[in-house]
Amino acid sequence: MKFICNKNELSEAVTNVSRAVSQKSTIPALEGIKVKVTSGTVELTGYNLEMGIRTTISASTEGEGEFVVSARLFSEFTRRMSGDEVTFDIDESLVINISCSATECSFPAMSASEFPELPMVDQGRSFTVKQSTLKSMINMTSYAASMNESKPVLTGELFDIENGSFNMVAIDGFRLAIRGEMTDCQEKYHFVVPKKALLEVSTLIKDDADKPCNIFTNDRHIIFEIGSVFVISRLLEGAFHNYKLSIPSDFKTEVIANKKDFITSLERCSLLIDDKNKSPIRCEVGNGVVKISCRTGIGKINDAISADISGETVTIGFNNKLILEALRAAEGDKVRIRFNGAMKVIEILPLEGESFIFLVMPIQLKG
Repeated sequence: MKFICNKNELSEAVTNVSRAVSQKSTIPALEGIKVKVTSGTVELTGYNLEMGIRTTISASTEGEGEFVVSARLFSEFTRRMSGDEVTFDIDESLVINISCSATECSFPAMSASEFPELPMVDQGRSFTVKQSTLKSMINMTSYAASMNESKPVLTGELFDIENGSFNMVAIDGFRLAIRGEMTDCQEKYHFVVPKKALLEVSTLIKDDADKPCNIFTNDRHIIFEIGSVFVISRLLEGAFHNYKLSIPSDFKTEVIANKKDFITSLERCSLLIDDKNKSPIRCEVGNGVVKISCRTGIGKINDAISADISGETVTIGFNNKLILEALRAAEGDKVRIRFNGAMKVIEILPLEGESFIFLVMPIQLKG
């Protein structure tokens, strides 16, 4: 079999599917990319048994067939070829001969018989989200997913869709992130997608993508259709935390602050904190000023930013990293920060509405 295609299109396709290639597997074929040649098209697939990525490019083809090729060799040779078009000629012994401009090379492929088929998902259960919206939802919540494998379901993100409302939720026990959108979908969905798969989906979506992402799901798997790229992932099993019970129903203090000013102040405090010198950030809120301070074995710092403050004065402690990651994920120049006392959860919201809700647990201050 033989195919000729555009080098740049092929290189991008190989890069995309390589994200799902296994780095080390007891099945050698999973360390490669499956290539399927049919009339006028070349289909590429990477699969690590947890997540698969498949895409198709147009090509001038002769014959049909499939084989598995080393992901590293495929990627490097394709990317480094000198011409605009690259020719692949695969003989009966599964030796790949590549030619592009004045360059020629060859290396062996593997039989595709050992490459597992991707799981099938019925396309009857589906909904659609704008690609740029999905990317925003992932990027604003993924930071809060748990890294602790002792409860696997919390290493993913909840997709909660009901009555036209779509919430994406991540929680790790110390913080919670919710990003909401309205959707045309009137069906009810409640499932958890691994964070790794969602980060790959986000990477595959272009920053200016206004096109739809079609999402298909069953009880065990989910497929994201991003243009010509399909990402399939298993779903995580287990009971996800009832996040709605964690959202505060009231507050005693509200701060409207410039997000950049707050982040910059916290970054200055963070210079005094490392693995050997840990200390909570002390935050005193009142009289139009947020006073921020920290003292560790490295040194001490006192800082302040102006803000619009209503309600009671409060002094509270928190982990610098948890607050910084929440603020960096927040959209907008200003944020609302709500407190309900020194030991109640801290709530971060947009200036208007509740398109996102970030919660962070406080730390008890000594003295």
